[in-house]
Amino acid sequence: MAVVEIRNLKKTFSGVDAVESLNLTTEDGEFIVIVGPSGCGKSTTMRMIAGLEEATDGSILIDGQDVTNLSPTDRDVAMVFQNYALYPHLSVYENMAFCLQVRNWPKARIDERVRTVAESLSLTPLLQRKPAALSGGQRQRVALGRAIVREPRIFIMDEPLSNLDAKLRVDMRGEITKLCRRLKVTTFYVTHDQLEALTMGHRIIVMRDGVAQQIDTPQRIYDEPINRFVAGFIGSPSMNFLEATIDGDGEMMRGAGFQLRGSNRMARALKELSNRKVIAGVRPEHLFPAADGDGLTDSASGWMQGRIELVEPLGSQVMVQVTVGNCLVVAQFERQPGLEIGKTITLQHKPDAPHAFDVATERSVLAAAVVESRAALVSA
Repeated sequence: MAVVEIRNLKKTFSGVDAVESLNLTTEDGEFIVIVGPSGCGKSTTMRMIAGLEEATDGSILIDGQDVTNLSPTDRDVAMVFQNYALYPHLSVYENMAFCLQVRNWPKARIDERVRTVAESLSLTPLLQRKPAALSGGQRQRVALGRAIVREPRIFIMDEPLSNLDAKLRVDMRGEITKLCRRLKVTTFYVTHDQLEALTMGHRIIVMRDGVAQQIDTPQRIYDEPINRFVAGFIGSPSMNFLEATIDGDGEMMRGAGFQLRGSNRMARALKELSNRKVIAGVRPEHLFPAADGDGLTDSASGWMQGRIELVEPLGSQVMVQVTVGNCLVVAQFERQPGLEIGKTITLQHKPDAPHAFDVATERSVLAAAVVESRAALVSA
């Protein structure tokens, strides 16, 4: 177990910032997920923590010790790679034992350690097989076992599930989460899959173009995204965005074919922006068909109305694409009859569901108001 502190970490390649001014302090045994699109700096950050990449600026501390300039072997960090990186000519047992042999552990101790870890990962029947005789999930468990036998202070996992099929990926996601919780080892997990980020991490770092956009718990990032990028990246399907104008009292955001009612917390911030344009956002899973569309558009409720363009069955649920004004809106709700392409549908949204983002900065209106109120309290 270890506490990792990252201070103003920066990496530049040929004058271009791959990672810019990253700051983070972990809890002991915390599971940190770094998520973002390809090329955002996720893997570069992990390689700097592991010592495989030299930082251009900033520092990395593990349990208070500055390890910025230490070699990978002196940091006590174990990595699990995307391609497993197993030795093809060695058996499962030999792959897991190799790093302990390099450290000159006694044979009896190596055997005990390898077999204990193999038992915990259900690898005991596979110990004499070569990697070529294993499935993708089995190879991934061997790669995890090889990291665990070292008893490292830190785990770093760089997209370890990306080569697995969908079902196995879900199973392994659960196994890794339970394993890291049980071992209580500080873990950094890199992925481009936002669903993995939401289900696995104690905290998530959402990165874009080398900059950490938001660092917070999965629930807060989902409920209170700091800007339009985070709101659109986290959540599947992605959040719907519509151009809207705030009414005079700040309660409604209106546009062609819709009106959205913000939360009570948001209303105070929106009132300061009355009659101005914003980008309204609402998640597909927060939209549902109105029980009775007649007269709803005259009410004080949030609603949107448009033509059904596509209906996609998802088993117990259905995903519907609707043209609202000049925007294509996606809604996801429980399956029901009467959904036909070409028909008009009226959708309502769940209470406090809509978000609002500044047109120029794309920053969340609510997040900006919270920051301003906190600053005001500090200055007072």
